[in-house]
Amino acid sequence: MRSGGSRSAMFLRLLARAAVWRKGQALSALLSVTVAAAAVSAMFDLMVDVEAKLRREFRSYGANILVEAGSRKSFSPQELARIYSALADRGLAVPFAYTVARTEKDQAVVVAATDFALVRKLNPWWAVSSWPEHSGQALVGVRAARLLPPSGSPFRLRFAQTDISLRSAGTVQTGAGEDSRIYVSLDDFSSWTGLKPSVVEIAAYGARGEIASILNDLGRAVPSADVRPVRQVTEAEAGVLGKTRSTLLSSAALIAATAALSVVATLMGWVFDRRRDFAIMKALGASERLITLFVLGQAALLGAAGAIGGFAIGVGIAAWIGRANFHAPVVPRLTILPAIVAGSLAVTLVSTLLPLRLLRRIQPAMILRGE
Repeated sequence: MRSGGSRSAMFLRLLARAAVWRKGQALSALLSVTVAAAAVSAMFDLMVDVEAKLRREFRSYGANILVEAGSRKSFSPQELARIYSALADRGLAVPFAYTVARTEKDQAVVVAATDFALVRKLNPWWAVSSWPEHSGQALVGVRAARLLPPSGSPFRLRFAQTDISLRSAGTVQTGAGEDSRIYVSLDDFSSWTGLKPSVVEIAAYGARGEIASILNDLGRAVPSADVRPVRQVTEAEAGVLGKTRSTLLSSAALIAATAALSVVATLMGWVFDRRRDFAIMKALGASERLITLFVLGQAALLGAAGAIGGFAIGVGIAAWIGRANFHAPVVPRLTILPAIVAGSLAVTLVSTLLPLRLLRRIQPAMILRGE
């Protein structure tokens, strides 16, 4: 054990002395790795942060999953509970119920029921003049408002010979089907029609794989329901995130390749300058394995030191870019540090392949004779 420890200590001293003797070459290689690690760290930190911000932005555009009742046309309270349980804290679920009612002039109009507090969170992009706050109030689409008395006046709707008296609290405009509907609270709707929610709109959080997992969980929770993604939202989100990720990853790969070439050139020069030292080591009985470990050890030290220093610099660069260009903070992501260290080690170790090949060709007798 004492002999093994002394050999390890000697090996580490050799690595340290080699770095001290060839400070210029070591600093050149270290600078290349550090710059590459800093650039890649900044890009990865920005990519993770930008993707999180983009997902939050896409959630503000409404639901990305629809759950529709099957043949029974509405969900039972137990089914709704299973939907909420399957979703858990991975998104926002908003129930909707629909029917067709008649106005006082016997005109058909679609009436939708929902929870207004949840709809405000699900669809913050809706242009609403004023949200209902009390029972008996309705949110009227701008096209549906043409069928009703002037704004603020009470009006009546009939469904299956049963009337309900409502008053408009405000109007909604989206440019879509919502403009032709009248929205009421679920409690008022259930008391009036006796109908239950038939659709649950869900804004699910997470990446594409997480959304697919939520879809599977919802399908198992309510097998009779039709569970499907909202293609326009999910495809737009996947397209934007995919292009952002591919651009940053391509840039990171180019930077890593440039750093690898720089490290290769530095190590080749280092091996060529020290070929006499390696020849003496071989003449004294050093094995190819020991010399290989010596070169790999130096490369690993350069990679680890460059990765840690580059990560710290890259996080600072990402924070500055976030403030200067996006006017928003970019949170440092320590989760990317292992990937940066692993990537830097991989680059430096792969860069030793050519220098090691050159080392194996060194013939001690020829080098020591000056040939």
